[in-house]
Amino acid sequence: MKRLLVLLCTPLLLLVAFALPANAQSPHFLRASASLSGTELTVSFKEAGLGNNAQIDYVASADATATYVCVNRGGSNPSAANKTTVTAPVSETGTFTSGKNGSITASLTISPPGPGSFTCPSGQSRQLASASYTNVAITDTTNNVTEPIAGTFTTGCLLPNVRGAC
Repeated sequence: MKRLLVLLCTPLLLLVAFALPANAQSPHFLRASASLSGTELTVSFKEAGLGNNAQIDYVASADATATYVCVNRGGSNPSAANKTTVTAPVSETGTFTSGKNGSITASLTISPPGPGSFTCPSGQSRQLASASYTNVAITDTTNNVTEPIAGTFTTGCLLPNVRGAC
């Protein structure tokens, strides 16, 4: 009877002893924030539950508005026609590798939309007068996890000394 019990229990003990560790991956953002650095928006985040040494693709995204003006040599925006506002979705991508603790802490920086075909007459320079960002989010595209970041991030007037710029 003892031998039968040992024979029956041995495979069960081997199975338990050599079982692979459970895969407890559950990607989730621990924190996400955004801040302006000049005209650019830096999106910072920490995501955990990724597993060790995993390569994860990210997209930082926002809806952005940028106002461009023409500035003459006298430091003025000479007419209302010499101004354009561009609104467009903007984003930045990056790939990061998780450490042995299964998390990633990183940042991605988004730039405002460009002026498109807006040009200035001879003798005037095109300058960015203001930029703002809304609907900001960070997305782990590898695991399809998104974290929205509340708020509107605006530079205010970047050309306070240029008459008519803002």
